[in-house]
Amino acid sequence: MTGMIGLRVIGGVAALALFVLAIRRYQRRSISRLNLIVTSLVTIGVIVLAIDPSIYNPLFDAFNFRSGGGRRLLGVLIFATIVLFLLMVQNMAAVENANSSIRMLVEALTVQAFDWERVAATLPGTESIVVILPAHNEAENVGAVIHSLPDTLEGFPLVPIVVDDASEDATAEVARKAGAYVAHLMIRRGGGFALRIGYEVARRIDARVVVTMDADGQHVADEMPLLVKPILEGEADLVNGSRVLGEFERESVVRHVGVHFFSWLVTLITGSRITDVSNGYRAIRADVLRRFRLDQDQFWASELLIEGLRDRVRVREVPITIRARAGGESKKPKTFKYAWNFTKAIFKTWLR
Repeated sequence: MTGMIGLRVIGGVAALALFVLAIRRYQRRSISRLNLIVTSLVTIGVIVLAIDPSIYNPLFDAFNFRSGGGRRLLGVLIFATIVLFLLMVQNMAAVENANSSIRMLVEALTVQAFDWERVAATLPGTESIVVILPAHNEAENVGAVIHSLPDTLEGFPLVPIVVDDASEDATAEVARKAGAYVAHLMIRRGGGFALRIGYEVARRIDARVVVTMDADGQHVADEMPLLVKPILEGEADLVNGSRVLGEFERESVVRHVGVHFFSWLVTLITGSRITDVSNGYRAIRADVLRRFRLDQDQFWASELLIEGLRDRVRVREVPITIRARAGGESKKPKTFKYAWNFTKAIFKTWLR
């Protein structure tokens, strides 16, 4: 009996402390009035339970939690778990809404600040092939990559767009000097976010085909026709470059195994054979992009393929070459962290 009284006192004091903390946070505008109201109701409920648990007897009786044997304590724990679960769901929804708003704001500001005046002055106003190069601190490599691109491809003007993911070096300046159009992110959001910016810009400048490639010199510009021709000839909607079918300079045994593992995983869950899901050298028909939902900011490489297979677009793989980066350091996280987050991204895309 003494133990139960002590537990009630601790619960009441904890609830009161939570209420005082909520008031202070509300005064500092750290939480909304709704959160304060919810916290107040929970606090009142816990304090009433601590002072006189018999007030809840009708509720316990309705759910057949009769007195004795700790059954009503079990009932309290169950009700508390339900309340905590509902609060957690509400908080997750609020966080997701906030993240979504921030994402939309950053996307809108970045697209608005794009080199639109330069585009209007220099592009012919006809359909083009757009090459998107997400880049973070690639001043050492991005200029050479842009210079390696042809002016035209299969009769279409080729338009290079560098999406500078909040670089701390001269990536944007080097890219512009080399002839690319630049979209600059004020805060670093990741390669997937940068690609979404590039896709939006490509749609607005009347792209026929959109190609994505790395800005670090790993992809070979001369192989771009392999990606673009099947789309222009009406044989595919999305063409994925595969180092497994072609050639690549192996970074490590672990990464080599990872390439095959992730490709096997996506093949298993989609039912379509993919040999290189983690390679970013690919091309897609611009009008197909409108049908895809792309959410991944960081670990994005698998998302476009899974969305394409889900939407039943015509996907083809072609052999390409992956070279060691020309200079600088890789932006990928540690191997096992990368593997874990890449796996999560695959399943999040597949399950939505």
